Amino acid sequence: MAQVVQRRPGAQEPEAQRPTRRDLPWPIRFVNTTVGMKWVMALSGIMLIGFIVFHMIGNWKMFLGNQAINHYGEFLRELLYPILPRTVFLWIMRIGLIGAFLVHILAAYRLVLLNKKARPVNYQSKRNYIAANYANRTMAVSGTIVLAYLLFHLADLTWGVSGVAGKGWQRGMPYENFVASMSRPPVAIFYIIANLLLAVHLYHGAWSMFQSLGVNSPKYNVARRYFAIGLAVLIGVGNSIMPLAAMLNIVK
Repeated sequence: MAQVVQRRPGAQEPEAQRPTRRDLPWPIRFVNTTVGMKWVMALSGIMLIGFIVFHMIGNWKMFLGNQAINHYGEFLRELLYPILPRTVFLWIMRIGLIGAFLVHILAAYRLVLLNKKARPVNYQSKRNYIAANYANRTMAVSGTIVLAYLLFHLADLTWGVSGVAGKGWQRGMPYENFVASMSRPPVAIFYIIANLLLAVHLYHGAWSMFQSLGVNSPKYNVARRYFAIGLAVLIGVGNSIMPLAAMLNIVK
């Protein structure tokens, strides 16, 4: 016979048992940890670094003339055509990159919150930045500027937003649009400064992502340092020479 439990008048009903953190799937529990967030930042950063490098190499075709880079732009729009409709695969890649970018930003923001929670009181004395270099200390600033640069870059050369893009912007004409935009010295200088800050950001990101993935040994640290420096120089110089060449009428 079932036992009837009597409650006193005015007693509250017991609350439904809420799932604890242990009840969540392992991937979610892992991502909610500091180590998990660093893994997310590292993996999304690898995706973004790959895109930046290949995007830069493709854009170097502008030095071969307008036909070379315009043909390259059309090639990207026809990837996997006719297996998929025109531009579909390009948009799949764009959505994947946007997702990686958003995940990277959210993971960085989450890490900042976790760090503040771990140390709610600021340092009482001036910090000694022997281990933390300039790139490390300015990651938030350089990342914010790079985000603003990305939005401006899309409005300027991809979307052709009126008042932002160069005069006479034409869809599907990347060479002419780039030259028209970079012919404006303030815009070209902004691109150069933003890409130099991107290089600073990538330097620290390329150095720290190996540590986040557990590859941290004195045996490899020298190679890690050279890789981070080489990537930063490649991106900083490689992306800056294009607006500089257009501003100086080397490319016209």
